[in-house]
Amino acid sequence: MKITKKHLSKSVIASLAALLLPIGVQAATADAKKMHQLYEDNCASCHGSDHGGFIAPGLNSESLKGRSPTALRSIIMTGSFDTLMPPFYGRLTDDEIRGLVKHLQATPKQANPAWTIDDIKASIKVYVKDESTLPAKPTYEIDDINNIIGVAARGKYGRGLGSKAVFINSVTHKQIGEIATGTAAHIIDYDPANPRWAYVKNDTAEIFKVDLYSMQIVRSVKTGFNGPGLGVSRDGKYIMAGSYVPHNAVILDAKTLEPLKTFELEGIDPDGKMVSSDSGMIIGTPFADIFAIALENAGQVWVVDLKEGFPVTKIENVGRHLHDAFLTHGGSKLMVASYDDSIVTAIDLKERKIIKKLEAGCVPHVGGGAAVEVDGRTLGFGTNFGDCDKMVVSVWDLDKMEVVKQVPVAGGTESPAAHANAPYVAVDIISKDRRARTVQLIDKKSLEVVKTLDVGGHAYFPEYSADGKFLYISAGYSGDEVVVYDSTSLQKIASIAMESPAGLFSHGRTKYMTRGLSPDEMKGAK
Repeated sequence: MKITKKHLSKSVIASLAALLLPIGVQAATADAKKMHQLYEDNCASCHGSDHGGFIAPGLNSESLKGRSPTALRSIIMTGSFDTLMPPFYGRLTDDEIRGLVKHLQATPKQANPAWTIDDIKASIKVYVKDESTLPAKPTYEIDDINNIIGVAARGKYGRGLGSKAVFINSVTHKQIGEIATGTAAHIIDYDPANPRWAYVKNDTAEIFKVDLYSMQIVRSVKTGFNGPGLGVSRDGKYIMAGSYVPHNAVILDAKTLEPLKTFELEGIDPDGKMVSSDSGMIIGTPFADIFAIALENAGQVWVVDLKEGFPVTKIENVGRHLHDAFLTHGGSKLMVASYDDSIVTAIDLKERKIIKKLEAGCVPHVGGGAAVEVDGRTLGFGTNFGDCDKMVVSVWDLDKMEVVKQVPVAGGTESPAAHANAPYVAVDIISKDRRARTVQLIDKKSLEVVKTLDVGGHAYFPEYSADGKFLYISAGYSGDEVVVYDSTSLQKIASIAMESPAGLFSHGRTKYMTRGLSPDEMKGAK
């Protein structure tokens, strides 16, 4: 009988095809696969599975054109002291580093790889089959679950035992639990309807459903390859997750993590071009049963209704290179940062239209949001992600939607934090020198910098405890600790050790909605 492809399995065909290749080609193919896996295991969570960049620059034949192989090898060996990149000397052999450099300089940015709804469904892992067996209350001492602060700990290499979500009692400043995330934890969100559930997303787009009462993972799902976007609906029934790789987003059943619908992220950008887009911020709101998602490259914000079919309203021309955002006015208004236009765009989620575009300095960044009521008006604070000619923190009157002041600060800033019961707005300085050890405090009334804290390590992601009595700050890179200050005296109170702590996420956000806004601000929510 004549043997045809019809009679052979795909694996057999692949094996036969490999045998027909010249020995040198076989070796080259095997070496390329080895180097690709080396990249995936050590670089992709930061630099992107498609070699196009994520939280670190893209590493591909175009971006590395003209770079010296010796210089690239040196960077891999020694790391970069002012970034998250550690030294790989000792972790990788010299031959592996040399091979990796050749691989990077020969590999173009990859086409957007597919990760379908079937892939998402197949990736679900169940760790606790019967959730009724979980404890009815926390198994540790805590007066109020809102006092939990979650820390996204990256780990030294962005993977391994140090990569975890760590949970702290912000009254006692003691660790009360942790869950392993495999690769660097990136974002933590909480169920606003049921205090026991948290959702942790890592840099390789895995989401872990965590029972905060027993501090264990109940389920997990992989929603893509890279991308931090994550939001929980106001009723706790849905999660929405977005990806950089591939360019899509998915709505999940929050209980089972089953995918319900995927969305291809593409649209007409502000320059009139049809583009495929990374996912920027995703946010649920107490205002309505909706999600809002920013399409970074398309300059659009989509409002997704949580009803049959999950219909989408597209708000166009929001800005170029959208990223993060925060809510205000009972969750009915959304403030979206536009990196390339130096603006923050205010959107009315009820009317689903742009209210106004506000001046925000260069490369504006708003983090998780910082807004606070001062003398009868709601003030919002925005930082600038990187060193600019004019380094400022922008202050807006969010009632009138106008710029109040731009406060000079010591360098580029990333994540502002405020609280109704704390006198200062905290901003982290991220400049690439000793200034990165510091956090500056802006007096809420005078709107002037009145104090600079030298936290050590690379100080970033300040977050107030739910009651506003304490200010938590990550001292990452070389600090390897979370440092706690009294929010009024600014005296150091405690330190919690962990590998490369990054984002801090207060459970109180489910009560306060945006850092700084008191529960009274929620009165506008229905």
